[in-house]
Amino acid sequence: MATAKADDNSIYKLPEISPESQSDSPSSGFILAGSESGLYKINANKTAIPLWQGGKVSKIVRADDKKSGKTRWYLLSNEGILSSDDLESFEFKNEGLPFLTIKQWDGTKATFIKQPAQLKDLSVHPTNPDILVTATKDDVYITYNGGVNWKCLGSTSASTSGIKAVAVCDMNRPNTGKAAVTNADGSVTPAEAPQTDLVVFMAHTIFGFSYCKPISKKVTWKDCNGGFENMKTQTYPDEIADILPVVFSDENGFPVTEVFVSQSYLPRIYRFDWKRDRGELLFAGSEPLETIDSLFWDGSRLLYTKTGEISAYNPVTKTTDILPPEYDKWKPCFNALGKSDTLYTAWIPSADEKNPGLTLGELWLLYPNDVNNKYASKALDRKAVYVQAHKLMTEKGINQYKKIIRDNKLDAMVIDMKDDYGGIRFDPKDPLIQKKGYISRYKIDIDTFVPAMKEQGIYLVARIVTFKDKNLAGYDKKQYAVWDKTLNRPWMGIQGWEKVKDEEGNETGETKTLYYDEAWVDPYSPEVWEYNVHIAQELIARGFDEIQFDYIRFPTDGKNMANAQFRWRSEGMDKESALVSFLRYVRANIDAPIGIDIYGANGWYRSGTRTGQDVELLAEYVDVVCPMFYPSHFEQSFLNYAPASERPYRVYYYGTYRNTVIGRNKLIIRPWVQAFYLNVSYDRAWYNKNYVTQQVYGVRDSVNRGYMYWNGMCRYDDISPDVGDEKYPGPSYEADAKYKKPALSGGSKTDELLMNDGQTRTTKTSDTAAWDSIRAQEERERMKEKSGFPKLSDISKLWQAYSES
Repeated sequence: MATAKADDNSIYKLPEISPESQSDSPSSGFILAGSESGLYKINANKTAIPLWQGGKVSKIVRADDKKSGKTRWYLLSNEGILSSDDLESFEFKNEGLPFLTIKQWDGTKATFIKQPAQLKDLSVHPTNPDILVTATKDDVYITYNGGVNWKCLGSTSASTSGIKAVAVCDMNRPNTGKAAVTNADGSVTPAEAPQTDLVVFMAHTIFGFSYCKPISKKVTWKDCNGGFENMKTQTYPDEIADILPVVFSDENGFPVTEVFVSQSYLPRIYRFDWKRDRGELLFAGSEPLETIDSLFWDGSRLLYTKTGEISAYNPVTKTTDILPPEYDKWKPCFNALGKSDTLYTAWIPSADEKNPGLTLGELWLLYPNDVNNKYASKALDRKAVYVQAHKLMTEKGINQYKKIIRDNKLDAMVIDMKDDYGGIRFDPKDPLIQKKGYISRYKIDIDTFVPAMKEQGIYLVARIVTFKDKNLAGYDKKQYAVWDKTLNRPWMGIQGWEKVKDEEGNETGETKTLYYDEAWVDPYSPEVWEYNVHIAQELIARGFDEIQFDYIRFPTDGKNMANAQFRWRSEGMDKESALVSFLRYVRANIDAPIGIDIYGANGWYRSGTRTGQDVELLAEYVDVVCPMFYPSHFEQSFLNYAPASERPYRVYYYGTYRNTVIGRNKLIIRPWVQAFYLNVSYDRAWYNKNYVTQQVYGVRDSVNRGYMYWNGMCRYDDISPDVGDEKYPGPSYEADAKYKKPALSGGSKTDELLMNDGQTRTTKTSDTAAWDSIRAQEERERMKEKSGFPKLSDISKLWQAYSES
C-alpha cells in the first residue's frame, strides 16, 4: 500500500495562527487549496500550511458517508488519485489505472520509471462515497470500493482521444414507480419508488456527450448530442466542460437525479433531459466566447467558474444569482499561495457544520491574464517572422529582414537552425554535433548575426526540426532511423503508386512507388533526444533567446504505416510515453523558453489524435505552443459561413482562445499566421493582404500574447504593420466593442501583473478578474434587490418546474 505522509512545516512565513484558528473543525476556519505545488490548509489569517506536496493537485473531492457520518477526501493529482480520512496521511488509489513507462537518460545509460497517465477528471457518486469515476484521455474508469481498484469502461471512441469530464450517479428508470393513490374508501395505496440504474456520463472534446450503464453485461456508450450547441458548420456539440449530477426529491419523497452540463468555450449551462436523451438549455451568457466549468450545487443554486470570477445561476428563478457568503469571506485567503504558485481547486467550509461546504475548481480562470510558467515575461507578446537561414548569410539579407521587422512593428525572428532535412545551419563547437550532424553550406555566421539582431532588440527563436531528420536517419549504421520491417531498410512513407510509361507515353506494365520526401528518426531513442538537446544548448549559449522544436511527433503519412518499426521502443512504452520522456529530458536540460509547433486541429480540440500532440500533456513541459491555424489547412467548409470573408478572423479568434484554455494558462499560445497562398477553394476566393491581417486581429481580440508569420519562401509582401489597438474594420459580430477584448480577460483596464518568474509587466487585465471589482459588487446588489437569497425550500420548485417543462 503506497502512502504519502503530510508535511507539517509551513513553507510560508505569514502571520501567526490565532488560537481560535488552530482547530481542524471546518467551522473554526480553514479552507483546502489545491495548487501546482500540492495541497494546503489556509486559515483565516491567510497562513498556508502544506498537507501534501508530492505534485500538482487539480481537484478536491469531498465524499460524505451519511451512514457512518465520516468524511473522506480524494485528490486528483499528477501522481494519480489520493485519498485521506484525516488530511494528515494520504494513500494512493491507482490500482488498475494506466501508467506510462518513462525512459530517463543520463548520457550513458537508460533507466525507467512508472508515471501515472494524466487523469482528466474525478467525480464521486452523490449518494455512495465508494463509487467514483475518473478518465484518461482515452478511457473512463470506475471504482466500487473507494479506489481500492479500478475497472476500465472504455470510451465513446475507441480510436480518438479527447475525454474532458466524467460523472456517475443513479438515474431513475423511465416508466417505473407509482405515485400514491387515495382510494374510494379513503385508504391510500402507497407510492412505489422508481427502479434505478447506475449510469456513467462522459464528455468527449470531439464526439460530445455520452453515457453507459457500467454493470451491464456488455458496456456500450450511447451518444446523446441533441440540444447541446455546436459551432456553425460543425456536426458534434462544442466541447462539454463539466457534468454535475444533483439528487433532489420528487413529489413522493423519492430521490431523483438531475444532471447539469456546461460548455468549455460557449457560455452555456444545460439540464440533461434523461427521458429524451438530450440537453435542455438553461442559461446562455452574453459573450460569444467564454468558459463555464467546475459546476457545484450549494443547495440552492449552481456555482461555476468562468473567466475572471465565480458566478452562480438559480434554476428556479432562471437568473444569475448572488454568491453564498462563505465565498466572500474566504476568497482573499487564496492569495496566501503567492504568485509563484497556481491555484486550481479549493474547498470552502460552511458556518453550518451540517453543510458540506463549497468545492470550486478550474480556479486558474480567476486570473485570466496570468501566464503560469517560469519564462512568461521573456517570451510573452513576441511578434515574429519566419526566415530560412540561407536568407541571412549576408549583411544585405540581415538588413532586409531587420527592415521587415521594423516596418511592421514586430520584434522577433524564427530561424531554421536545424532544417527539415537535418542540416545544421551554423558552425557548431559541440563535438557531438560535429560528429553526427551535417553542416549545411547554407549557414549563418552566429557571431555576426546575433549581435546584429540584438542591436535592434530582436528576440531570436531557433527552430529545430526534431524527429524528421534525413541526415540522422542515414547516419552511421542507420541505427536511429524508423525502420521498414518488411523491406529491412529505413522507412519512408508511401504516397501512392503510378504506372511507368516509356518515352512515347506507352505504359510499360511496371509500377513506380511514390514516396513522401521525409525521413524519420526514432522518437524512442535517447541518443536522438541528446543530439537535439545539444544543438539547443549551444544555440542558447551563443545568444538565441528561445528554442522552438518542430516535428515533435511520430510520422503520420504513408500507405505503409503498418510497416514502420520503432527499434528503440522499450517494453511498456507507447507513443505518449516516448514524447513525455523526450520532453522531460528537454525540460531538465534547457534553461530557456521552450516552444513547439503543433497542427491547428490539435490546438482546436483537446486531443492529440494522429500526432500525439496533446496540449494538456505538453503544458507540463513546454512554455510556448505555436498552433498552425491556417485557414487553408482546415476543411474548406470549416467555419465557412456568412459573411464568408470573416473566416480568417474567426478561426484565429476562437482557436487561440481554445488552445489557451486547454493549456490552462500554463502556456503562451503564439499562433503561426498564414502569410502565403495555397491553391484551395477558400484562398482562391479570398486570399489577399486583408486575409493575413484578419488573422492578426483574431489573435489580438482573443488572447493577445503574440503571433508569428509563416511564408515558406520568406516573402512578406502580404503582411502589414501590427494592428495595435486599432478597431477591427470587418463585420464579425465577435469584434463588437461590447464584448471583452481580449476574450480571455474582463476588459481593457491597464494594470501591473506579477509574472510567475517574479517579473512585472504592464498588460491588459480584467476588471472581473479582481474579485472585489465595482461591477461585481453592483451585480450582487442588483440581484439582492431582484430576487433575494434563494431558500432551500425552493428546491421543490425546481423539480416542479422541470416536470412541467
